Amino acid sequence: MKIDLTDTTASKINKALVQGRRAIGTPAVGMVLTLVVVTDEENAYDALKAANDASHEHPSRTLVVIKRVSRSRGRTQSRLDAEVRVGADAGSGETVVLRLYGEVSDHAQSVVLPLLLPDAPVVVWWSADAPRDPAGDPLGALSQRRVTDSYAAEKPIDELRSRAESYAPGDTDLAWARITPWRSMLAAALDQVSSEIVSAEVAGEESNPSVELLAMWLADRLHVHVRRAVSAGPGLTQVRLETTGGPITLHRSDGAMATLALPGQPDRAVALKRRETSELLAEELRRLDPDETYASALRFGLDRLGGIQSAMERAEAAQQPTPSLPVRGVPDSASAPSAAAADGDAARPTPAKMPPVRKADPQ
Repeated sequence: MKIDLTDTTASKINKALVQGRRAIGTPAVGMVLTLVVVTDEENAYDALKAANDASHEHPSRTLVVIKRVSRSRGRTQSRLDAEVRVGADAGSGETVVLRLYGEVSDHAQSVVLPLLLPDAPVVVWWSADAPRDPAGDPLGALSQRRVTDSYAAEKPIDELRSRAESYAPGDTDLAWARITPWRSMLAAALDQVSSEIVSAEVAGEESNPSVELLAMWLADRLHVHVRRAVSAGPGLTQVRLETTGGPITLHRSDGAMATLALPGQPDRAVALKRRETSELLAEELRRLDPDETYASALRFGLDRLGGIQSAMERAEAAQQPTPSLPVRGVPDSASAPSAAAADGDAARPTPAKMPPVRKADPQ
């Protein structure tokens, strides 16, 4: 059921929601959170579809905020239009599409606040054009969890750098959710070996924030050199861990199936498909507490590397002819571990073990 409201108010929208629930015979509110989706007209359809699909796992009231400008006779007209959806048109919850015109677009929080579910968590997701400081944004200040997507930005690495500089507890990124299956698989693989980890290499597309995050996570947790190699993709393609017992590799060339190779064991095929946005969003909605592992990886990117840089940027800074193997885990001036260190010299790093993956339900 859809109800269109033109030049309306938050009070009228709430009345329309009650009217819609009564019309379809479900007067009770059985939703667990409010999901605020901030997007533009170009990305609204995809964002709304992802939110509706995620609502099948997390029934929610979805408020889609689209800021627009309407001009008439040289003046900007302030107006709020709304589209209320309930029943089959709104997934497993309720959806309100809010189009803000003129000056009211600068005060979106005043429109959203009366529509939040009482005594329920609030999550804000910027599907495009996220603010530099999500926690300081007026809409972000209303929420317990703030979701961005560095991959959707025009300059993903710059966006990732902004996320690191402005991080506040409750921030997260869909680029981080994309590597959950990789982190789970690597943790499970290291449970099967007892060798010491000497170094690592992560390969993937240039300027892909998920590849950068996985490299920073490995370097932060294992305290070893992590090389960042550039591949043709799609996305993240390979992780190679050098151990004293032989290499551990997880290679995915087609974006669907991967091959896991462990020392002394036959290679095995594992499912490691690239997931849809709705699956990533549903994962982030499963836990609403601060993601300390994500925060630690971001801090490592800033504190140890002096700022997050793409492979190309690091190669240009070092005046290297190719960006294939820039070091990711120590400052640029440091070199990779020597062969002697790998064979048992005193320079060998202390044994490193993979920490458990934070996600409660790895995919």
